Amino acid sequence: MTPMTRAGLIVLACAALVGGAGFYFLPAAGVGGTKPPAAKADAHGDKDKHEHGGGNTVEFSDAKVAAAAIELVTAGPGTLRESLRLNGIIQPNQEALAQVTPRFPGVVRDVRKRLGDKVNKGDVLATIESNQSLTTYDLRAAISGTIIDRQVALGEYVSEQKPVFLIADLSTVWIDFSVYRRDFSRVRIGDTVVVDLDDGGAPIETRISYVSPLGASDTQSALARAATAGNDRMRPGLFVTGRLLLAAKPAETVVKLEALQTHQGRTVVFVRNGDAFEARDVELGNRDGEYAEVLFGLLPGDVYAAKNSFVIKAELAKGSATHAH
Repeated sequence: MTPMTRAGLIVLACAALVGGAGFYFLPAAGVGGTKPPAAKADAHGDKDKHEHGGGNTVEFSDAKVAAAAIELVTAGPGTLRESLRLNGIIQPNQEALAQVTPRFPGVVRDVRKRLGDKVNKGDVLATIESNQSLTTYDLRAAISGTIIDRQVALGEYVSEQKPVFLIADLSTVWIDFSVYRRDFSRVRIGDTVVVDLDDGGAPIETRISYVSPLGASDTQSALARAATAGNDRMRPGLFVTGRLLLAAKPAETVVKLEALQTHQGRTVVFVRNGDAFEARDVELGNRDGEYAEVLFGLLPGDVYAAKNSFVIKAELAKGSATHAH
């Protein structure tokens, strides 16, 4: 009997004496030519994870990234801005409106401009036959702009009591925001507001130019107004959302909010690593409406997936399911 066999018998005898306690001693690797079974299973498991995308990494070629329209962003320093969300509506600039009213009552003999037409100052809009003199006179545009209202038709009787055309210079527009009483003290003239038009385009940054001293009884809110350049995106009547910027705080590392995903109950960011993405656990700090501060788990210079990062999460989940089976 070899010394190793004798030692094993002694250990087994001791185990029997103490009532079969669950302590088992395996020989070290290489002793007696036996490799630990646990090590073999681990090696197989690592190989399987790599092939099937289990664990925290999933293969994702550049072509696949492009096909899924995944946005790659480099992590770095940024500024988090405390903001107040406001609902607003685009209005014509009331200081750039002109009503066109007949000088004398009469019958409309000709209408030359329609709703939506662009006109120059002095253009003839309609011709009216006066009831007093039975002669015709022209209604002309008082300003250059766009006809946004027309209350006249051929053969209609009109008078000086009612405007028949409304012209707006839409080169500038107003955005009227509703501010509730709990936020009155936070909104001031000159504050920056970022306007989201909800049309897929970039937000527009402008400033509050007027805060009403009066409140509205029906909504129990006050009006705050910003003026901005008018264009095809800034059409009066459309609702918008504004973020009033209140305070700014620098952060060493920030990521876009759309980069944050939940994987196995943890908050992760998918970091680009060669032709793969790694689900990196992150600890977050402050955040605003667009970015979150990363306190741990990400370094400046790391490239991560922002827009459409949920596609990577779904691919990782598929790989984990394959591994489980």
